[in-house]
Amino acid sequence: MILPETHLQIGSLLFDGLDQIDLTGPFEVLSRIPNATYRVYAKTTDPVRDVKGLQLTPDATLAAAPKLDVLHVPGGFGQEALMENEEILAWITQQAAGARSVFSVCTGALLLGAAGLLRGRRATTHWASFHLLPLLGAIPVNERVVVDGTWIFAAGVTAGIDGALRLAAELRGDDAARAIQLYMQYAPEPPFDSGTPERAPGAILDQARRAVADITAQREATARRVASRLGIVPTRE
Repeated sequence: MILPETHLQIGSLLFDGLDQIDLTGPFEVLSRIPNATYRVYAKTTDPVRDVKGLQLTPDATLAAAPKLDVLHVPGGFGQEALMENEEILAWITQQAAGARSVFSVCTGALLLGAAGLLRGRRATTHWASFHLLPLLGAIPVNERVVVDGTWIFAAGVTAGIDGALRLAAELRGDDAARAIQLYMQYAPEPPFDSGTPERAPGAILDQARRAVADITAQREATARRVASRLGIVPTRE
């Protein structure tokens, strides 16, 4: 836990085509961390749209971001377009190097990998891209939230809320995280037990895999190019 009198700078990366809940789920938690400033950063200050069309506006440009204590990298289909974007990857690398904590949600982990930051780290990501982690040098761990030192990885989409609460506890203590959870009334009771590939009915899983087959294949091709560029020998496939 960091001393409560230490002010924290928390920043999230925003980009076209992200999955908004990868950003807004953690926002509900991170924006309530005591004695902290939370802001959202993007290449420009122009509004962007998430994968389903929700418009979101950054607070400031990447260049205007201070040295962040906490770097949050969300995912979504738009992550794929940034995997070889030198400006974005350089910013992630720079901010991660000085951060107290790095937190990825969903395929945000792949962006960290494209920046060469996953080598030897235990990590997770969305189930449809989980098999790509070894290509980026990571040790894949099939859990909803994975902690590797001061780095926290959340699996797909809603797992970002769980990961953010874990991060809040690491930064300000368990009681601070509990207070945020209570304010949010975060006590999920889903009507169906179909939230993971292991639990979903086979027909539903097959349908879901077909729905993301094209982006998954594209992500794999990109991950292999990135691995070649970085000289990464996969830990396991």
